[in-house]
Amino acid sequence: MQDTPPPVAPQWHDALNQPALRGDLDLWASDPALQTHAVAAGADVGHLASYGARIGTAEMRRLGEEANRHAPELVLFDTGGRRLDEVRFHPAYHQLMQVGIGAGYAAIAYEGGQGGHASHAAMVYLTSQVEAGVCCPMTMTYAAVPALKADKALFAKWVPKLAARAYDGMPRTLARKAGATLGMAMTEKQGGSDLRHTSTTATPEGDLYRLEGHKWFCSAPMSDGFLTLAQAPGGLTCFLVPRWLEGGRNAIHLQRLKDKMGNRANASAEIEYHGAYAHRLGDEGAGVSTIIEMVHHTRLDTALAPAGLMRAALEQARHWVGQRSVADAMLIDQPLMRQVLADLCLDWEGSLALGLHVARAFDGTTPRDRAFARLAVGLAKFINNKLCPGVISEAMECLGGMGYVEDTGMPRLYREAPLNSIWEGSGNVICLDILRTLRREPLAGESLSAELGAATGHGRAFDAALKAHMQQFPKLPDEAQARWYCESLATLLTASVLIRNAPNEISGAYVAARLSGARGRVAGAMGRVDCAAVLARLGNG
Repeated sequence: MQDTPPPVAPQWHDALNQPALRGDLDLWASDPALQTHAVAAGADVGHLASYGARIGTAEMRRLGEEANRHAPELVLFDTGGRRLDEVRFHPAYHQLMQVGIGAGYAAIAYEGGQGGHASHAAMVYLTSQVEAGVCCPMTMTYAAVPALKADKALFAKWVPKLAARAYDGMPRTLARKAGATLGMAMTEKQGGSDLRHTSTTATPEGDLYRLEGHKWFCSAPMSDGFLTLAQAPGGLTCFLVPRWLEGGRNAIHLQRLKDKMGNRANASAEIEYHGAYAHRLGDEGAGVSTIIEMVHHTRLDTALAPAGLMRAALEQARHWVGQRSVADAMLIDQPLMRQVLADLCLDWEGSLALGLHVARAFDGTTPRDRAFARLAVGLAKFINNKLCPGVISEAMECLGGMGYVEDTGMPRLYREAPLNSIWEGSGNVICLDILRTLRREPLAGESLSAELGAATGHGRAFDAALKAHMQQFPKLPDEAQARWYCESLATLLTASVLIRNAPNEISGAYVAARLSGARGRVAGAMGRVDCAAVLARLGNG
């Protein structure tokens, strides 16, 4: 009997002209731009090198995909009808939290080491490239520490747990935990960003208060406590609300989880306080000025996260076009593709440079440092987030139809792109805050002028653009022109940072493409720049 030959697979199923799988990525070693600007910001580069190598592995990226695929689930009651008010996450979420918290994401700024806030900011950038959803609870934990300085006793009790490199996702009291996280619940249905209309009430009861009210957004509802606002007898006041009391659960009742466009690995909820016990943080009536310290620090993270998202999208696009050919030529070698990618890279590196430069001011100790940080964090948050969706959209297009497919990770980045512009103050709120800071704090304006002046004399194009800005806005504009003013100022500040810290090819290309000469409104519609030098900043990961 003749042997039957084995079946032959059709040749059309060979994976021809398809990029290889990326495997492990060293997000520090493959990113020369990050290395440049982290050094300039005074960050702990040894720590970042270690973290970048770990967070970029194929295993970490797989965990990010799993945490998004299996969304958090709300569990209100146990089988006996007793309230649980818990959110349950896929194990991948907890693994990513363990890696981030364990590496000092929330702690490194307060450990007394080199460039703590700059190192933290770079960790935000790195983590956002893998899974942005876990950044929210870690960011708020980091940002809560300065707000807790308003009460020495609460600071002494909570900060050692918040600044510990230990993650414990179990629902139990603070005393039984090696590490803790802290969330935030401020927004109400009727008020939005206008916190003056907060309707939640706080009634004194001994040394504590009882809260009653509804919060439209509670970020990270499985945190061990929350900073929140409520109307006390003396006015709008900030409170720390523990999720667990010694006798059991506090009366914080989850109503539903928000069905969000992106950021799906992270839970956001509507909650109600039904007589929940709370500790007053700061004086009665000083709620906004107390919690603004937390907001100030979360805004730093919302300025760095878009740079990380842009980097992830551009790295994926570079990988694709570097291994795929069209018309017998590699995509990366085609002039129009190079022009588009180079243009996008200028936005990404500018955002990274500006964000880390602002983080350096957070590490500063002088009144000028603090004034500059208050002002510049708004400029960085505004401009970086306005650029992010467009960069990721164009990067998706570099992959053609595959850019629209979940397998590539591009859709997840695209869904995430608008978030940080909305969180902690949307664009209009940030622009008005910038104008308010300039009006109220002369030192903020002086520090910004010094920053811009430090880049003058290095090239006519920047000097001319700065002069044109001053002529256009000889004084602070009215509200209707606030976006134009802030965009112009943020772009000039970005150019100033690049001129001082980046290679001449990068700063020169940025100034030429963003501050001088006519150009179109879409990526790639700019004059000629040194594309090879700009694209080299994406590294070879």
